[in-house]
Order: sequence, then C-alpha cells, then structure tokens
Amino acid sequence: MKNCYLGIDIGSISTKGVIIDENNKILKSDYIETNGNPINAVKRLIESLKKNLDKKVVIKGIGTTGSARKLIGLLLDANIVKNEITAHAVGTLNFYPDCKTILEIGGQDSKIIMLDNGIITDYSMNTLCAAGTGAFLSSQAKRIGVDIKDFGSLAIKSKNPVKIAARCTVFAESDLIHKAQVGYKIEDIIAGLSKSIVLNYLNNLAKGKKIKSPIVFQGGVSKNVGVVKYFKEILNEDIIVDPNSHLMGAIGIAILSKQNSNNKTFDLNIKDIKFETKGMECNRCSNNCEILKIYKDSKLIDAWGSKCNREIKS
Repeated sequence: MKNCYLGIDIGSISTKGVIIDENNKILKSDYIETNGNPINAVKRLIESLKKNLDKKVVIKGIGTTGSARKLIGLLLDANIVKNEITAHAVGTLNFYPDCKTILEIGGQDSKIIMLDNGIITDYSMNTLCAAGTGAFLSSQAKRIGVDIKDFGSLAIKSKNPVKIAARCTVFAESDLIHKAQVGYKIEDIIAGLSKSIVLNYLNNLAKGKKIKSPIVFQGGVSKNVGVVKYFKEILNEDIIVDPNSHLMGAIGIAILSKQNSNNKTFDLNIKDIKFETKGMECNRCSNNCEILKIYKDSKLIDAWGSKCNREIKS
C-alpha cells in the first residue's frame, strides 16, 4: 500500500485539491470553480482526483484550508484545519526553503506573507475589497471583450500603458470604460490595469513592509504574465512563479495533514453522502443568535453561531 495525503483549499471562487505521497510529490491535482457551493465543489473535486488514481493509494490524512475550511473539514472529518496564511507558507517553503516574501492574489482576496528562516514574521490579508483580485480582472476582461486567458499576453505587448484608477472597482470600471471610449488601444488599457493592480497591492497590502527576495508570487493572478511583469519592474527584483502556484495552499495543507497524521485511513467515497446546512434564528434568549446547523445523512453533526452555548437540537 502507498500512504498518501489529501489537501483541499476551498475559496469563494475556486476549489483546489492535491494528493501527495510521503515525499510530498504531487500524484493528482485539480482546480475547479466553487460556484457558490463549496460542498458540491468538494464532491466534484474528489471524484476528479479519484479518477485513474493508483489502487495502491491509501489516504492517511486530509487537510482543509481556505474560506470554507471549517465546514469542509467537518464534513470530511479532516485531521487538520488551518488558515490560508499557514498553508501557503508551508507549501511555498517546501519548494523554496529560502523564500523571504510571498505575494498572493487569489480570486476574491489577496495576501502578503513575510518569512525569516522559514518562520512567518508578518502578514497582511485583504478580504474586504475585490479590487485587484482574480474576480475583478475577469469582470474587466469581460467588459472590454477580451478572454481572460489573453489578458497577460496583451499586457506585455503594450509600450504605453495608460493610467487606470484601480484603488476601487467602481472607479476602475468607469476609468477603463472612459479610456476605451476615447480611443486608447486595448493592450495599453490592459497593461495600465495590470500595472495599477500591482501599485494598489504594494501601496496598501504591502505598505510599511520590507519586501525581501527570494520573492514567490502565487494565486490565480500569478498566471497573468502582465501582472508578473509589473511586479518585476516596480520592485526591481526577480519574481518566482511556480508551475503549481495556484495550488500552493492545497499543497501546504496536505503536507500539514501528513505531519499530523494519526494513522487513520480516510474514505473518499463521499459522492452519495448527503451533506446539508440549515440556518435558523434562535429566540430562546435576547441574543437571537443566527445558528447554522450541519447535517450528514440527515443527522445533526454540529451547529455554529451560539453565543450562550445552549444545546442545539435537530
């Protein structure tokens, strides 16, 4: 038998998963859209990872990270649930042990992590504003009729990027539309947007932080060569983009699941298990707590949201 470990990173836009072996080698991986339903997304992800998987593989650990980590961790009975900062750091250090700075821009949020000798010394995370994220770029690409896959290649063709006010999505959209209407070239508009995303990231998320190399850029936006170009130019540093940059959180949490394994074997046959959540307002006291009840095959397995620790019944 071959002991392996599953790591799942469940974000608001995308859900990522990897299966690694004892040497942290990636045996299977996938990246799918969450579509607003993390439970169904994880079911689809696991079915995809199981396809053509070596029959000798035995899953001895499951780790979850990302915005829905707690929910999915409960449903899969994960042996470890950790935040994205920890997971991304562990995943990155596995490939780049000397890394000093992690830049990450995902579908709905962005973060920066500072490291010293493999230890997290500082970090910042933006989850409140979508400006500069993958979802923001996708919406702007659609607005100007460009396939998001071509966004980066068009940006690096530009010799005269225009200024785009990307501090706020509303301002960016109006500025972008105006620039298009007055006749600026599409590649110059896209380059200007890519550059403004980098400036916005550095002036806000990285403000007051000393960015040291080696610098690793990850998250879905790291696949955009235009954004990578402007990070390199503005920081005047080399920027490392790993081929698995979009999977780094999943890789990190898989490694952590291995490190915390208790020799339990996990069953990945969850397709037909009924997972369900129900919201309710508890009015048994003045708190009026909003309660989320989690069911597995119609059995209540947990409830979240109570401020007074009253027992929640099915």
